[in-house]
Amino acid sequence: MLPLRDDVPSRTFPFVTVGLIVVNAVVFIGEIARSGGLQQAAYDYGFVPGYLTAFASGEGVPVGQAFFPLLSSMFLHGGWLHLIGNMWYLWIFGDNVEDRLGHLRFLLFYVLCGLIGNFAHYLFNTGSALPAIGASGAVSGVLGAYLISYPRARILVLLPLFFFWQFIELPALVVLGFWLVLQFLNGAASLAHGAGGGVAWWAHVGGFLGGILIFLIFRPRPRVAYRRGPAGRY
Repeated sequence: MLPLRDDVPSRTFPFVTVGLIVVNAVVFIGEIARSGGLQQAAYDYGFVPGYLTAFASGEGVPVGQAFFPLLSSMFLHGGWLHLIGNMWYLWIFGDNVEDRLGHLRFLLFYVLCGLIGNFAHYLFNTGSALPAIGASGAVSGVLGAYLISYPRARILVLLPLFFFWQFIELPALVVLGFWLVLQFLNGAASLAHGAGGGVAWWAHVGGFLGGILIFLIFRPRPRVAYRRGPAGRY
């Protein structure tokens, strides 16, 4: 299912959410423009779990090569669909989480979720030589924070039903809960078959659960009061 919008209004303009979308878009254009393109950017700045393992084993991997990609990788994407998918979810759900945390704390929250997502990916892929890239871990943390903030919010989604696409409103608990279960099942399948199909499923799960924990630690502002109606109308 594809979420299109929610019914929770923002109290303030989401400067950080918009800024993160712009930064990710600019970085992606830079990836395309640089010598070697997307693949080279992934190997230069993506997170390679094997490097971190080699560093921990004292095999001479530079500290920057082992740890800097934990941060840089969350601003890289492997294609337009990868970028648009992550930024679409950030746009829909990020403004309300930013509302509750405030701008600066939301930025810190986003980065921490991305780091937790990468670490979760590492735990299940310690010897991998493939670079992991994308904002999915950070965005997953935003989804986790949104879920515990507005579980009954109405989300307008585009849903395939009997070979037809339907517009339907569902509670955030259903939409995001289904999303989390799907990530977990795909992650479990990747362990069973020894391959993840190029998707860091455990980064999604780790980012989501980490987002819930960090959000609670940050003691967010009270939820905004709003009149529930059809998604997008207040």
